[in-house]
Formats: sequence, C-alpha cells, structure tokens
Amino acid sequence: MAFALAWIVLYAVGLHYVANFSWLICFADSLINGLLLFFICIGISNMLGYYQPKNERILYVLIITLVLTFLSVFVAQYALLYIFNDYKDYNDFYNFSFFFRGLITFMCLAWCALANILWYKLEEQSETHEHLSAVKSLAKEAELNKLRHQLQPHFLFNSLNSVFALTMVNPKEAGVMITKLASFLRGTLKRDDELWVSVEEEMEYIQLYLDIEKVRFSHRLSIEVNVAENTYSLCLPGTLLQPIVENAIKFGLYNTSAGITIKIDVTVYDNILNVRVQNPFDPEMKATGGTGFGLTAIKRRLYLLFANPDLLHTEIESNNLYITTLKIPQKNDQNDIN
Repeated sequence: MAFALAWIVLYAVGLHYVANFSWLICFADSLINGLLLFFICIGISNMLGYYQPKNERILYVLIITLVLTFLSVFVAQYALLYIFNDYKDYNDFYNFSFFFRGLITFMCLAWCALANILWYKLEEQSETHEHLSAVKSLAKEAELNKLRHQLQPHFLFNSLNSVFALTMVNPKEAGVMITKLASFLRGTLKRDDELWVSVEEEMEYIQLYLDIEKVRFSHRLSIEVNVAENTYSLCLPGTLLQPIVENAIKFGLYNTSAGITIKIDVTVYDNILNVRVQNPFDPEMKATGGTGFGLTAIKRRLYLLFANPDLLHTEIESNNLYITTLKIPQKNDQNDIN
C-alpha cells in the first residue's frame, strides 16, 4: 500500500511538471490509474495463490494480463474523459498517451504476475523441501527404533531359556536372574524415547546385562570394565553396547567349557568416545551360528546418525583375541538431540 501511494504521488507530480496540467487533473489521473493497477495486482496475486500454472502455461497468464491491461486503460480512459470532458488539451494528451499508458500498465501487471509466480514456486519448493526433510527424519527415526527393538528379542529368548533351565537345577539363582531381567527390561522400556544417553547411564545398563549373563554362566564368565572418569558425561546412542558385549560372550564362551574374561575399556581421545570390547576365542572351534544381525544393525544405526560407515571396527590379534572398537564422535549440540 505504501508503494502504491508513493507511485500515485510521484506520477501526479511528474504529470504536473511535464504536461503542465492542474494539480486536480494530475492527482485524479494518477489516483484512478494507480488504484486500478493496485487492485488488479492484488487480484492477480490472489489468483496465483490458488492456481500455479505449469511452465508451458505461463503464456496463458500473460494473455490474461494483457486482457486486464486493456480493461484497466479503457476503464481509466472512460472515467477520466467523462470527468474532464471540458478539458480539450487534457483529452488530446490522454488520447496521445493511450498506447504508452497501456504499455506501462502491461509491463507493471506482467512483472507482478511473474514475480508472484516465482514467489509462490519458491514457497512451494521450500514447503516441499521441509516436507521431504520431515519425512526423511521420520523414516530415519522409525528405522532407528526398529533396529533398536529388533536387538532385544534375541537376548530375551536366550535369557528366558536360561531361566527355565535354572528353575530345575537352582531355583534361587533363577529368582535372582528373573529380578535382574525385570530391571533390565524396565530400563529398556524407560529408554525407548531416548536416542542419546550418557556413558554413565549406558554402563549401568550394561552392568545389568552382564549380571544376568554371569548368573547364566556363573564362574565361567569374568568381566573387567575400565571406564575413564572424563567419559561419564559424554553421550552415545542408547542400547548400542549390549549387542557388542553379547557378541563377545557368544563367540568367547558358547563353544568352550573353560572360563574367559571379557574386557571393556571406555576412553575419549580428540573428542571421540572410544569403546573397546575384547574377548578370547578358539580359532580351531566352530563359532556359534548366527545371522550377524547385531553388528550389522549397529553399523546401520551409526551410519544413520553420523553418515560414517567406519565407526565400528573389528580385528583379531595374534594371541586369539577378538576386538571390537566403537567410535562415537561427540558434538557440541548433542544435548539438543536428546
């Protein structure tokens, strides 16, 4: 509106000093043409807000703009010549400038139409981009949740089978295991909505899991956990370590009757959290069959979160130690992700 008023004033001043007509004629000419142009521009903008032409149909918009141009200049001509019918000089001037008025009006309306088309297309693209980003984010979150929940049934089935076996030979130990299993599952449900947890929380969660496994395997399983003090407040994806530790127990203990020690080290270097899980294994014995889903799921989760396929690394040392190393980059805005 301010732009339209400024245009009307400037048009009237220019007409007065160029054509030397009275201020009344100049402001009447400027006001009628300016208001017609303003309201037609508003109409074009509203029309394009509801209907966005395809690229090949923009010509139709220009044709409509041309029709509106003729309508505008003829209505303005009729009104002004009717009001100032007695001013022959002004009538001659208006008829002389009719073509130029039409050209200027068409240029203004065409610019308005094309500017609105561009504006609404950019707005539509922005909304489409936001929608796609939201869809991708939801799909990513759904896949992460699916991966997290798929890891639990395997452990739960194994634990229930162990409870069943213990009820026959050692009911007291079975009761202890059921209590710890309930605490573990309660912690799992509590953390379902938490994408990121602290190292301290994760290690408490892992300790519950290890306590259950120690009930299952008794003296055969020893655990050595070393957590650097400066790592407790750092963050990592929740329930990420349990499949790694489970993998270490499976390959280190399932195919042997001897006792083993599984070692877990948690350190930080160069703002990257490092978790190292070490377990012995017998290369001459066939490993327990499995789908390998646990480590594959972890790699997929890490890739979804960090877009880096190299954050989980496994290696075999010469002294028959299988080592799994997990690296979690720490971000300054990680607390905002929770």
